[in-house]
Amino acid sequence: MGRWQKIAIPFLGLVLAFWFYSARENFKPEMLKGKRVIVTGASTGIGEQMAYHLARMGAHVLITARTEAKLQKVVERCRELGAASARYISGTMEDMAFADHVVKEAGTLLGGLDMLILNHVGASYFGYYNGDVEHVRKLLEINFLSYVAMTTTALPMLKESKGSIVVVSSMAGKVGFPFTVPYSATKFALDGFFSSLRQEFTMQNVNVSITLCILGFIDTERAVRDAAGVLLSPPAPRAECALEIVRAGALRLRELYYRYGSTRLPLLLRDCAADLLDYLVRSRYRL
Repeated sequence: MGRWQKIAIPFLGLVLAFWFYSARENFKPEMLKGKRVIVTGASTGIGEQMAYHLARMGAHVLITARTEAKLQKVVERCRELGAASARYISGTMEDMAFADHVVKEAGTLLGGLDMLILNHVGASYFGYYNGDVEHVRKLLEINFLSYVAMTTTALPMLKESKGSIVVVSSMAGKVGFPFTVPYSATKFALDGFFSSLRQEFTMQNVNVSITLCILGFIDTERAVRDAAGVLLSPPAPRAECALEIVRAGALRLRELYYRYGSTRLPLLLRDCAADLLDYLVRSRYRL
């Protein structure tokens, strides 16, 4: 490939990406009014903020996480904000039976399902890979296999409602990042599964959208705690991020990149200048 092509192709991709992102359909909060939505990992962080946005828009919200006391407070707040209804189920996604139970309860309590937002994540370490294979296995069960289980159980209801699946992922699921080896592996798995499933939906004329959300550094408590003093770039606000995710799901977008400049644009280098991209990734860290 000539030098001009190496320059022109990423530039063209940038122009097309900007055009697509800017020309998308306008979002209206009424799109979520009365919709039946599951949000996982909703006791804190991005999931909690998504529950509040959905409540303001008049959705029926069913949230889940491990800590019941926190879920109770989130549900109370959702009701104050105007949710059509707000409920919670507490439990751990380490148990595949619980993942299945949450979706079945949504069918019973809500009479169906319009949107499944998969946002939960297991605890991992931020540092060099320590060789703990068992930790990788456990994280795959929580961050990946429970997503697969919930999607599989929810599909009949989502097909009936012509609904949406929203998968909260990360730049670490598109590019290898240091200090997040187990976490990154689970996010790459999500990309492979849901991107392939989207292809099959298209081939089978299944009217269920899949939105993969590629997030950068967000100011959740866990992310800020783990990366404090290491990552040079400032975190983006979780409330704004949560709104972008809800909006992307309602608009049935293929992928969401947040924030766009720090996530989508660097990926244009992946195929034509991979070494440069790796260098730019490493340059964000203070060792």
